[in-house]
Amino acid sequence: MIGGFAEGHLHGRLRRDRETLLRKLDGLSEYDARRPLTATGTNLLGLVKHVATVEARYFGEVFDRPSPEPEPPPRWQDSDGSDLWAAEHETRDRITEFYRRTREHSDATIDELPLDAPGHVPWWPEPHADTNLFAVLVHVLGDSIPSRA
Repeated sequence: MIGGFAEGHLHGRLRRDRETLLRKLDGLSEYDARRPLTATGTNLLGLVKHVATVEARYFGEVFDRPSPEPEPPPRWQDSDGSDLWAAEHETRDRITEFYRRTREHSDATIDELPLDAPGHVPWWPEPHADTNLFAVLVHVLGDSIPSRA
């Protein structure tokens, strides 16, 4: 009983937070969507790109369910933080559509797997790399979605 409640609650929260993030772009000029908001150059459109990349990896690669979405350009995954800003050539439409398609694949993973479905996060240190869908959902919610920003 708690498993179904937990899954519904966590997935519902993820969906709500995603919509909140996209709504932050509503009505913003290109300048404001791309304006650096931190010393590292992070901008709002870059956060959308980052969250899309995070979901593609966590709800795809971790559960051996590669996304049918073409991999984002390698620079979107660079450790230099370039996935946290939108470069001039990266259009708002391209980034938001990538996010929408990635969300569909993530939702399918969440809907089709039980919370205790095993996953492996190769970039996490051992022994934590072997995990499950519940832990990944909690991690993504706590680490990647700016719900109140």
